[in-house]
Amino acid sequence: MQSLIPKSFHKKKHPNTSHYNNQCYLYVIAITAAATILLLFYSWYSDPTHLCSTAGSLTTAQTIIAEEFHNSAIPLVTIFHYATTGDIPQLSKGEIRRPFDVLQSLAPCNFLVFGIGHDALMWDSFNPRGITLYLEEDPKWTISAFKRFPVLRAHTMRYNTRLNSHPLKDDRRCRLALGKLPKEVYDRDWDVIMIDAPRGYFPSAPGRMGVIYSAAVMARGRKKAGVTHVFLHDVDREVEKLYAKEFLCMKYRVGGIRRLWHFVIPPAVNVTDTALGFCA
Repeated sequence: MQSLIPKSFHKKKHPNTSHYNNQCYLYVIAITAAATILLLFYSWYSDPTHLCSTAGSLTTAQTIIAEEFHNSAIPLVTIFHYATTGDIPQLSKGEIRRPFDVLQSLAPCNFLVFGIGHDALMWDSFNPRGITLYLEEDPKWTISAFKRFPVLRAHTMRYNTRLNSHPLKDDRRCRLALGKLPKEVYDRDWDVIMIDAPRGYFPSAPGRMGVIYSAAVMARGRKKAGVTHVFLHDVDREVEKLYAKEFLCMKYRVGGIRRLWHFVIPPAVNVTDTALGFCA
């Protein structure tokens, strides 16, 4: 008797394995592509060298100076640079002379500079065989400085303070402490600190409140023998003057000229004891 059940019903049905495998391959390719794109984006964002193309090309004269660092001593290239360029240091002759004298007495030393200006190469040449490190807020300006002066050591900084919200409050230490400083900032005691950045001349600017506070903390926490020389520029402005008095302390001020104050701060006996303030 002929079966009423079709023969095709008795055949074991296998899934379409080729179609299934193709879908798996597509999923793997899609995930790999997405991961690659995310990785490239993260690398681009975290590495400031991608800004090189936007930092501007060097002029012929600037290229000559940059190449000369490979052939001549830094002081000689520095003289060559300032003799052949219109770049003028922001500080006056008198304001330059005081840090110069200190650096000459201490060199080679550890010199921390907040801000890369037209005087960056000058400061570096004042500390031969020493460590001069720059912390700059503008990544484009940092890249431009690297291209022009490849001998400089610098990092880009991000500040979470704003000039229009600077009043001193009880929680000031948390608000003012600079976070995520480069490792080499923590690895050394700094003999000289120059504060000439970040910007502090318009309401939304970062202001120098956090830098002044952090410089005071570094000086108080010094581990090796000696003192820390702190130079603060633009003390004709309210915020610089106010925070200098609060954290750098007028009793440690040893002089100044025009818009530059000079402090000599000894290490604190008890760094954590700030109940009465930094200047008690």
